[in-house]
Amino acid sequence: MNTALKQWKEASTLILTAGRRLGADTTRLPHSSEFDYDVLLLKRSAKSTFMPNAYVFPGGMVDSSDFSSDWLDVFKSFLNSPGFGLRSVKQPVENRPPIFATNRLKLGSPIPGEVALRICAVRETFEESGVLLVVPKKEEKRILKSFQDTRFSQHHTEHKLGCDELSKWRALVNKNPSNFMRMCQELEVLPNIWALHEWANWLTPTAKYGRTRFDTAFFMCCLQEVPSTLQDEKEIERFQWSTPSEILQSYQARRLWIAPPQFYELSRMCRFPLLDNLHSFAHQRATEGCDQWMPVIVLQDQQHISLLPGDKLYPADPSKPTKDDQKDSQLEDPTDDSDLHRMVMSDPYTTTLQITVKPKYNHLLPVVTPALSHNPKSQL
Repeated sequence: MNTALKQWKEASTLILTAGRRLGADTTRLPHSSEFDYDVLLLKRSAKSTFMPNAYVFPGGMVDSSDFSSDWLDVFKSFLNSPGFGLRSVKQPVENRPPIFATNRLKLGSPIPGEVALRICAVRETFEESGVLLVVPKKEEKRILKSFQDTRFSQHHTEHKLGCDELSKWRALVNKNPSNFMRMCQELEVLPNIWALHEWANWLTPTAKYGRTRFDTAFFMCCLQEVPSTLQDEKEIERFQWSTPSEILQSYQARRLWIAPPQFYELSRMCRFPLLDNLHSFAHQRATEGCDQWMPVIVLQDQQHISLLPGDKLYPADPSKPTKDDQKDSQLEDPTDDSDLHRMVMSDPYTTTLQITVKPKYNHLLPVVTPALSHNPKSQL
C-alpha cells in the first residue's frame, strides 16, 4: 500500500458483468433487449461519507493486507511467472499511471501492485455483494498451462460454496480485511486475479464528494451467468443487475444517480451489446495499458463542465484547484469542436458527452447517440 500518498487513497473498482438469457424478462426497458448481459450496481448507504445514495460498481479502498507478504504462500505456484501470471502491459512504465507503475518492493511489499489491486477488487466485491471470484487451488495446473497461450481467455465460472460457509467468511472479511487471505488459505482457493482485465484509472477531482479523494484502478470481469448476490446491509443498501442502457435510462429518468466515471464507462460499454464481444475486447485491450484521468471541473453558465485529458482546455497541471467561477472564451464558442473531451452536466441527472479526440491505448469512445434516452434532444 502506498502510504506516501497525501491527497488520494488508493482503491480498486470492478465492473462486473454477467450473461443472461435474451427475452427472459418481458419487463425490460426499450433497447435493453439488445444486450445479452447485465452489470452489477450497488446503492451506497445514505449514511456514507463518500457519495451517499449513489449507485456504484463494487469496490473500495486498498487495505494493507492486500499487499501482505503472506500472499506469496497462497500464490506460491505462480511465483516463477512474472506478475503471478498476469500478462505484461505494453505501455512504457514511464507513461503508466502511478497506481500501476509504483515499485511496491521499495515500499516494503513483495506483492506487485497489479496483483494487490486485483486482490482488493475481489475482496471488496465479496464484502459488498457476496460474489466470490476465486478458483480452487486444484486448478493451478490448468491456469499455469493457459499462460502458454497468449490468446487464452475464458469467462470466470463461479466457485460454489455452501451458503452458511459463504456467510460466515463474508462476516469475518467485513470485520477484518486480513481474513480474506485466511479464507483463501483454509478453503484452498485463489483470488481469480487473471479474470480481471485492466480497464481505466480515475482520480477524484478537487473539491468533489467531500474531502476524501481516491486514485482508483478500474477492472473488467465477465461472468457466464448472474451469481447469487447479497447486499452487505452496512455500506450497501441494495443491488441491481441491469444492462448498460437500462442504467443510463434510469439515470436520465432520475430514478437513480451515478457518478461521472460510471456514466462514462457504461457509455463505453454500450459499444458492445454482446458479452462475448465485450469480454474479448477487454481481454485483448488490457495489455495496452491506460491513462490516468483526473477530471477538472469548471463552471460555465450554471453548467459544470468536467474536462478530461486530451481536451484543449485541460490544464498542464490538473492538481491545482480551479475556481468555481472560472470561465474561458473557448468554452463559449459552440462552433469550435476541436480536441474536445468533456462531460457537460446541466444538473446532477443531465450529462452530455462532448468528445472529438481519439482514445489512447486502443480504448473505446463512449456511445453518444440519442437512442438510449427518453429525451430525443439528448445526446445520450
